[in-house]
Amino acid sequence: MARRDELRLITKIARLYYERGIRQAEIAAQLDLSQATVSRLLKRAEEERIVRITVSVPHGAFTELEEELQAAYGLKEAIVVESGEDEEQIMRDIGAAAAYYVETTLKSGETIGISSWSSSLLAMVDAMHPLPRSISTKVVQILGGVGNPSAENHATHLTRRLASLTRGEATFLTAPGITGSAEMARIYLEDPFVRPTIEQFEQVTLALVGIGTVEPSKLLTSSGNIFNAAELDLLRERGAVGDICLRFFDQHGTPVLTPLNDRVIGMQLEQLQRVPRSVGIAGGRRKLQAIQGALRGRWINVLITDRATAAALVEAARSTTPPPPSVLAGQPTSHD
Repeated sequence: MARRDELRLITKIARLYYERGIRQAEIAAQLDLSQATVSRLLKRAEEERIVRITVSVPHGAFTELEEELQAAYGLKEAIVVESGEDEEQIMRDIGAAAAYYVETTLKSGETIGISSWSSSLLAMVDAMHPLPRSISTKVVQILGGVGNPSAENHATHLTRRLASLTRGEATFLTAPGITGSAEMARIYLEDPFVRPTIEQFEQVTLALVGIGTVEPSKLLTSSGNIFNAAELDLLRERGAVGDICLRFFDQHGTPVLTPLNDRVIGMQLEQLQRVPRSVGIAGGRRKLQAIQGALRGRWINVLITDRATAAALVEAARSTTPPPPSVLAGQPTSHD
Protein backbone atom coordinates (compact mmCIF):
# COMPACT_ATOMS: atom_id res chain seq x y z
CA MET A 1 0.00 0.00 0.00
CA ALA A 2 1.41 3.41 -0.99
CA ARG A 3 2.01 5.72 1.95
CA ARG A 4 -0.61 8.22 0.71
CA ASP A 5 -3.20 5.46 0.41
CA GLU A 6 -2.27 4.13 3.83
CA LEU A 7 -2.62 7.57 5.44
CA ARG A 8 -5.98 8.00 3.73
CA LEU A 9 -7.22 4.70 5.19
CA ILE A 10 -5.83 5.51 8.63
CA THR A 11 -7.61 8.86 8.57
CA LYS A 12 -10.91 7.30 7.51
CA ILE A 13 -10.73 4.72 10.30
CA ALA A 14 -9.78 7.37 12.87
CA ARG A 15 -12.76 9.56 11.90
CA LEU A 16 -15.16 6.64 12.10
CA TYR A 17 -13.83 5.58 15.51
CA TYR A 18 -13.16 8.90 17.26
CA GLU A 19 -15.68 11.26 15.64
CA ARG A 20 -18.61 8.99 14.88
CA GLY A 21 -18.12 6.56 17.78
CA ILE A 22 -18.33 3.41 15.66
CA ARG A 23 -16.88 0.31 17.27
CA GLN A 24 -13.78 -1.37 15.85
CA ALA A 25 -15.69 -4.54 14.90
CA GLU A 26 -18.24 -2.51 12.92
CA ILE A 27 -15.50 -0.52 11.15
CA ALA A 28 -13.77 -3.77 10.20
CA ALA A 29 -17.00 -5.15 8.72
CA GLN A 30 -17.79 -1.91 6.86
CA LEU A 31 -14.32 -1.64 5.29
CA ASP A 32 -13.74 -5.37 4.77
CA LEU A 33 -10.75 -5.39 7.11
CA SER A 34 -9.83 -7.58 10.06
CA GLN A 35 -10.39 -6.10 13.51
CA ALA A 36 -6.67 -6.58 14.19
CA THR A 37 -5.88 -4.35 11.20
CA VAL A 38 -8.29 -1.68 12.42
CA SER A 39 -6.68 -1.75 15.86
CA ARG A 40 -3.19 -1.52 14.35
CA LEU A 41 -4.12 1.41 12.11
CA LEU A 42 -5.72 3.29 15.02
CA LYS A 43 -2.42 2.99 16.83
CA ARG A 44 -0.67 4.26 13.70
CA ALA A 45 -3.05 7.24 13.73
CA GLU A 46 -1.46 8.32 17.00
CA GLU A 47 2.07 7.64 15.77
CA GLU A 48 1.48 9.72 12.62
CA ARG A 49 -0.05 12.51 14.71
CA ILE A 50 -3.31 12.21 12.80
CA VAL A 51 -4.96 11.74 16.17
CA ARG A 52 -3.76 13.60 19.24
CA ILE A 53 -5.29 12.53 22.53
CA THR A 54 -5.43 15.10 25.32
CA VAL A 55 -6.90 14.87 28.80
CA SER A 56 -8.77 17.92 30.07
CA VAL A 57 -8.34 17.98 33.83
CA PRO A 58 -11.54 19.27 35.49
CA HIS A 59 -11.50 21.90 38.23
CA GLY A 60 -10.75 20.33 41.60
CA ALA A 61 -8.72 17.42 40.20
CA PHE A 62 -4.98 17.49 40.92
CA THR A 63 -3.66 14.59 38.86
CA GLU A 64 -0.21 16.10 38.25
CA LEU A 65 0.26 16.89 41.95
CA GLU A 66 -0.82 13.36 42.86
CA GLU A 67 1.73 11.92 40.43
CA GLU A 68 4.48 14.13 41.88
CA LEU A 69 3.56 13.02 45.39
CA GLN A 70 3.61 9.36 44.38
CA ALA A 71 7.01 9.73 42.72
CA ALA A 72 8.52 11.72 45.61
CA TYR A 73 7.61 9.18 48.29
CA GLY A 74 7.21 5.90 46.43
CA LEU A 75 3.45 5.73 46.99
CA LYS A 76 1.14 3.26 45.33
CA GLU A 77 -1.46 6.01 45.09
CA ALA A 78 -2.06 9.59 46.23
CA ILE A 79 -5.46 11.27 46.34
CA VAL A 80 -5.49 15.05 46.67
CA VAL A 81 -8.61 17.12 47.32
CA GLU A 82 -9.36 20.81 47.37
CA SER A 83 -10.07 22.21 50.81
CA GLY A 84 -9.70 25.33 52.93
CA GLU A 85 -7.44 25.94 55.92
CA ASP A 86 -9.98 25.07 58.60
CA GLU A 87 -9.06 21.70 60.18
CA GLU A 88 -12.67 20.57 60.51
CA GLN A 89 -13.33 21.29 56.83
CA ILE A 90 -10.13 19.48 55.80
CA MET A 91 -11.22 16.42 57.79
CA ARG A 92 -14.63 16.42 56.12
CA ASP A 93 -13.17 16.82 52.62
CA ILE A 94 -10.50 14.14 52.93
CA GLY A 95 -12.98 11.92 54.76
CA ALA A 96 -15.36 12.15 51.79
CA ALA A 97 -12.50 11.31 49.39
CA ALA A 98 -11.53 8.33 51.56
CA ALA A 99 -15.15 7.13 51.55
CA TYR A 100 -15.21 7.15 47.74
CA TYR A 101 -11.85 5.38 47.62
CA VAL A 102 -13.11 2.55 49.83
CA GLU A 103 -16.43 2.28 47.98
CA THR A 104 -14.73 1.98 44.59
CA THR A 105 -11.67 -0.16 45.41
CA LEU A 106 -12.87 -2.64 48.04
CA LYS A 107 -12.59 -6.20 46.80
CA SER A 108 -14.43 -9.35 47.79
CA GLY A 109 -13.06 -11.13 50.84
CA GLU A 110 -10.90 -8.27 52.09
CA THR A 111 -10.06 -7.78 55.76
CA ILE A 112 -10.17 -4.09 56.64
CA GLY A 113 -8.14 -2.85 59.58
CA ILE A 114 -9.32 0.44 61.04
CA SER A 115 -7.71 2.54 63.74
CA SER A 116 -9.68 4.00 66.64
CA TRP A 117 -9.88 7.61 67.83
CA SER A 118 -9.47 9.29 64.43
CA SER A 119 -11.67 12.22 63.45
CA SER A 120 -10.70 11.79 59.79
CA LEU A 121 -11.90 8.18 59.84
CA LEU A 122 -15.14 9.24 61.52
CA ALA A 123 -15.64 11.74 58.69
CA MET A 124 -14.99 8.92 56.23
CA VAL A 125 -17.66 6.57 57.58
CA ASP A 126 -20.13 9.45 57.88
CA ALA A 127 -19.64 10.16 54.14
CA MET A 128 -19.79 6.55 52.94
CA HIS A 129 -22.67 4.94 51.08
CA PRO A 130 -23.62 1.32 51.76
CA LEU A 131 -22.24 -1.21 49.29
CA PRO A 132 -25.02 -2.57 47.07
CA ARG A 133 -24.24 -6.20 47.90
CA SER A 134 -22.29 -8.33 50.33
CA ILE A 135 -18.68 -9.07 49.36
CA SER A 136 -17.73 -11.04 52.48
CA THR A 137 -15.54 -8.42 54.13
CA LYS A 138 -14.24 -8.32 57.69
CA VAL A 139 -13.58 -5.15 59.68
CA VAL A 140 -10.99 -5.40 62.45
CA GLN A 141 -10.19 -2.75 65.04
CA ILE A 142 -6.37 -2.36 65.01
CA LEU A 143 -6.02 -0.06 68.04
CA GLY A 144 -7.58 -0.66 71.42
CA GLY A 145 -11.06 0.88 71.42
CA VAL A 146 -11.78 0.91 75.16
CA GLY A 147 -11.62 4.28 76.87
CA ASN A 148 -13.58 6.97 78.66
CA PRO A 149 -17.27 5.96 78.28
CA SER A 150 -18.15 9.45 77.03
CA ALA A 151 -15.81 8.95 74.03
CA GLU A 152 -15.69 5.17 73.65
CA ASN A 153 -18.85 5.18 71.54
CA HIS A 154 -16.85 6.98 68.80
CA ALA A 155 -14.44 4.06 68.41
CA THR A 156 -17.27 1.53 68.55
CA HIS A 157 -19.35 3.53 66.07
CA LEU A 158 -16.40 3.77 63.69
CA THR A 159 -15.86 0.01 63.48
CA ARG A 160 -19.49 -1.05 63.61
CA ARG A 161 -20.59 1.56 61.05
CA LEU A 162 -17.85 0.59 58.57
CA ALA A 163 -18.80 -3.08 58.93
CA SER A 164 -22.44 -2.20 58.32
CA LEU A 165 -21.65 -0.07 55.25
CA THR A 166 -19.47 -2.79 53.72
CA ARG A 167 -21.92 -5.52 54.77
CA GLY A 168 -19.08 -7.13 56.69
CA GLU A 169 -18.39 -8.66 60.07
CA ALA A 170 -16.96 -6.44 62.83
CA THR A 171 -14.24 -7.56 65.27
CA PHE A 172 -13.53 -5.24 68.19
CA LEU A 173 -10.29 -4.87 70.11
CA THR A 174 -11.74 -4.86 73.61
CA ALA A 175 -8.78 -3.26 75.35
CA PRO A 176 -7.54 0.29 75.90
CA GLY A 177 -5.16 1.81 73.38
CA ILE A 178 -2.73 2.60 76.20
CA THR A 179 -2.44 0.59 79.41
CA GLY A 180 -0.99 1.70 82.74
CA SER A 181 2.05 -0.57 82.50
CA ALA A 182 3.80 -3.04 80.24
CA GLU A 183 2.71 -5.87 82.55
CA MET A 184 -0.93 -4.82 82.21
CA ALA A 185 -0.52 -4.76 78.42
CA ARG A 186 0.83 -8.32 78.50
CA ILE A 187 -2.18 -9.43 80.52
CA TYR A 188 -4.53 -7.90 77.95
CA LEU A 189 -2.62 -9.51 75.10
CA GLU A 190 -3.18 -12.94 76.67
CA ASP A 191 -6.88 -12.29 77.25
CA PRO A 192 -9.00 -14.82 75.30
CA PHE A 193 -11.23 -12.00 74.01
CA VAL A 194 -8.30 -9.83 72.90
CA ARG A 195 -5.80 -12.31 71.46
CA PRO A 196 -8.04 -13.51 68.57
CA THR A 197 -8.35 -9.91 67.36
CA ILE A 198 -4.60 -9.32 67.58
CA GLU A 199 -4.03 -12.50 65.57
CA GLN A 200 -6.17 -11.10 62.75
CA PHE A 201 -3.76 -8.18 62.22
CA GLU A 202 -1.65 -10.33 59.88
CA GLN A 203 -4.72 -10.99 57.72
CA VAL A 204 -5.48 -7.31 57.08
CA THR A 205 -5.41 -6.43 53.36
CA LEU A 206 -6.61 -2.82 53.65
CA ALA A 207 -5.61 -0.66 56.62
CA LEU A 208 -7.31 2.70 57.18
CA VAL A 209 -5.39 4.89 59.61
CA GLY A 210 -5.16 8.45 60.78
CA ILE A 211 -1.79 10.12 61.33
CA GLY A 212 -1.36 11.92 64.66
CA THR A 213 1.07 14.43 66.07
CA VAL A 214 2.81 14.14 69.44
CA GLU A 215 0.21 16.54 70.83
CA PRO A 216 -2.93 14.37 71.11
CA SER A 217 -6.13 15.35 69.31
CA LYS A 218 -9.28 16.37 71.16
CA LEU A 219 -10.92 13.03 70.39
CA LEU A 220 -7.92 11.03 71.60
CA THR A 221 -7.65 13.18 74.73
CA SER A 222 -11.32 12.68 75.53
CA SER A 223 -10.86 8.90 75.21
CA GLY A 224 -8.19 8.85 77.94
CA ASN A 225 -5.77 6.94 75.68
CA ILE A 226 -2.94 9.42 76.03
CA PHE A 227 0.45 9.61 77.67
CA ASN A 228 0.99 12.17 80.42
CA ALA A 229 2.89 15.43 79.95
CA ALA A 230 6.24 14.01 81.09
CA GLU A 231 5.87 11.02 78.77
CA LEU A 232 5.02 13.28 75.83
CA ASP A 233 8.11 15.37 76.65
CA LEU A 234 10.17 12.16 76.51
CA LEU A 235 8.82 11.40 73.05
CA ARG A 236 9.66 14.92 71.86
CA GLU A 237 13.19 14.65 73.31
CA ARG A 238 13.66 11.43 71.34
CA GLY A 239 12.62 13.29 68.16
CA ALA A 240 9.06 12.03 67.74
CA VAL A 241 6.94 14.06 65.31
CA GLY A 242 3.94 11.79 64.78
CA ASP A 243 2.25 8.45 65.27
CA ILE A 244 0.09 5.84 63.65
CA CYS A 245 -1.92 3.68 66.07
CA LEU A 246 0.08 5.36 68.91
CA ARG A 247 3.35 3.99 67.48
CA PHE A 248 5.64 7.02 67.25
CA PHE A 249 8.29 7.91 64.65
CA ASP A 250 10.67 10.80 63.97
CA GLN A 251 10.93 13.17 60.99
CA HIS A 252 12.76 10.52 58.96
CA GLY A 253 10.12 7.89 59.70
CA THR A 254 12.37 5.96 62.08
CA PRO A 255 10.44 4.41 65.00
CA VAL A 256 10.94 6.21 68.32
CA LEU A 257 11.37 3.25 70.64
CA THR A 258 10.80 3.86 74.35
CA PRO A 259 9.26 1.78 77.16
CA LEU A 260 5.98 3.56 76.35
CA ASN A 261 5.68 1.40 73.24
CA ASP A 262 5.19 -1.70 75.42
CA ARG A 263 2.05 -0.17 76.91
CA VAL A 264 0.25 0.23 73.56
CA ILE A 265 -2.26 -2.36 72.39
CA GLY A 266 -2.55 -2.08 68.65
CA MET A 267 -0.93 -2.85 65.34
CA GLN A 268 2.86 -2.48 65.15
CA LEU A 269 4.37 -0.26 62.45
CA GLU A 270 6.14 -3.19 60.83
CA GLN A 271 2.81 -5.06 60.65
CA LEU A 272 1.23 -2.03 59.00
CA GLN A 273 4.05 -1.93 56.47
CA ARG A 274 3.23 -5.49 55.39
CA VAL A 275 -0.40 -4.66 54.60
CA PRO A 276 -0.95 -4.60 50.81
CA ARG A 277 -2.82 -1.28 51.03
CA SER A 278 -2.06 0.89 54.05
CA VAL A 279 -4.02 4.13 53.65
CA GLY A 280 -3.15 7.26 55.62
CA ILE A 281 -6.00 9.77 55.82
CA ALA A 282 -4.69 13.07 57.15
CA GLY A 283 -4.13 16.70 56.21
CA GLY A 284 -3.65 20.22 57.43
CA ARG A 285 -0.66 22.37 58.29
CA ARG A 286 -0.45 21.08 61.87
CA LYS A 287 0.12 17.51 60.66
CA LEU A 288 2.59 18.23 57.86
CA GLN A 289 5.71 16.99 59.69
CA ALA A 290 3.90 13.89 60.98
CA ILE A 291 2.60 13.00 57.52
CA GLN A 292 6.05 13.44 56.00
CA GLY A 293 7.56 11.20 58.68
CA ALA A 294 4.97 8.51 57.91
CA LEU A 295 5.78 8.77 54.20
CA ARG A 296 9.54 8.68 54.68
CA GLY A 297 9.25 5.60 56.87
CA ARG A 298 7.08 3.93 54.21
CA TRP A 299 4.52 3.11 56.90
CA ILE A 300 1.72 3.88 54.44
CA ASN A 301 1.57 3.34 50.69
CA VAL A 302 -1.60 5.35 49.93
CA LEU A 303 -2.15 8.93 51.10
CA ILE A 304 -5.40 10.88 51.03
CA THR A 305 -4.79 14.54 51.85
CA ASP A 306 -5.59 18.15 50.94
CA ARG A 307 -3.99 20.18 48.15
CA ALA A 308 -2.01 22.57 50.36
CA THR A 309 -0.49 19.71 52.36
CA ALA A 310 0.31 17.73 49.19
CA ALA A 311 2.07 20.74 47.64
CA ALA A 312 4.10 21.30 50.83
CA LEU A 313 5.10 17.61 50.92
CA VAL A 314 6.29 17.70 47.31
CA GLU A 315 8.25 20.91 47.93
CA ALA A 316 9.85 19.40 51.04
CA ALA A 317 10.87 16.31 49.07
CA ARG A 318 12.54 18.51 46.44
CA SER A 319 14.56 20.45 48.98
CA THR A 320 15.78 17.55 51.10
CA THR A 321 17.13 14.07 50.50
CA PRO A 322 15.49 11.68 52.97
CA PRO A 323 17.49 8.78 54.40
CA PRO A 324 16.77 5.27 53.12
CA PRO A 325 13.71 3.51 54.59
CA SER A 326 14.21 2.02 58.04
CA VAL A 327 15.56 -1.51 58.14
CA LEU A 328 12.93 -3.35 60.11
CA ALA A 329 14.06 -6.96 59.99
CA GLY A 330 14.88 -8.08 63.48
CA GLN A 331 14.32 -4.62 64.92
CA PRO A 332 13.30 -4.61 68.61
CA THR A 333 9.95 -3.20 69.57
CA SER A 334 11.11 -1.31 72.66
CA HIS A 335 14.05 -0.12 74.68
CA ASP A 336 14.44 -0.93 78.33
